[in-house]
Amino acid sequence: MFRRIREDIQCVFERDPAARTVWEVLTCYPGFHALTIHRFSHGLWGLGLKWLARLSSHVGRFLTGVEIHPGAVIGRRVFIDHGMGVVIGETAEIGDECTLYHGVTLGGVSWNAGKRHPTLGKGVVVGAGAKILGPFTVGDRAKVGSNSVVVKAVPPGATVVGIPARVVEMHSQAEAGRMAFDAYAVSADLDDPLNRVIQALGTRSDDVEGRLAEILLRLQALEAQAEQPAERRAASNQR
Repeated sequence: MFRRIREDIQCVFERDPAARTVWEVLTCYPGFHALTIHRFSHGLWGLGLKWLARLSSHVGRFLTGVEIHPGAVIGRRVFIDHGMGVVIGETAEIGDECTLYHGVTLGGVSWNAGKRHPTLGKGVVVGAGAKILGPFTVGDRAKVGSNSVVVKAVPPGATVVGIPARVVEMHSQAEAGRMAFDAYAVSADLDDPLNRVIQALGTRSDDVEGRLAEILLRLQALEAQAEQPAERRAASNQR
C-alpha cells in the first residue's frame, strides 16, 4: 500500500511542475486523494461489500469532486490533475501511467449489463473536458485532446481531437514513448486536418472567383467590340 502511495506521489512530481513538496501533494491534491479512496472502495467491491464500496466512493466524490465507481479497474502511477468533474464508470479500465485532466468522462452509452465503459491502455493522456464513451479501447500512448468526444477505438500512439474525435497524428508506440509529455494531450503546433481542408477549399474558392471575374470582364469587352460596328452601320445609314 505504501509503495503505491509513493509511486502516486512521484508521478505527481513528474507531471505537474506546480508540485513543490510531498506534504503539499498529500494534503492539497484531490486527484491523489480520489485514487487513494478508490483503492479502498475497490477492495470492498472485490469482497462483495457493494453498498459499503458505493458509500465510500460517494464520500470520496463529496470530498474531491472526482466520481470513480468502485468497480472500475485503475492501474499504477495514474495521475488525475485538478480532478474536479472527472467521472469514471463501473466497467472502465485505466492502464498504468495514464493522465486524466479535469472534466474527463469515461462513460457508457448502453443500459445493458456487461462491459459498457472504455479501456485506456498504458500511458494514455486525456485532456480536460474530453468524453470517451463506449466499450472500446484507447491504445497505448494515445492522446485525446481537450473537449474531444471519442466514440470509437483509438489506435496506439494516435492523437485524436474534435467532435467526434478524428486522428490528427500517428506515432509508433516506441516514438510515442520517447516523446515529451504534452499537457492536456495536445502540442502547440498541432493542426486539425479538417481545418487544413477547409482552408484549402477557401483558397480554391477565391481562385475560382477571381478567374470568373476575369472571364466576365473579357465577355463585356467582346460585347462592347461587337456593338461598335453595329453603331457605325446605323450612323452611316442615317447619313
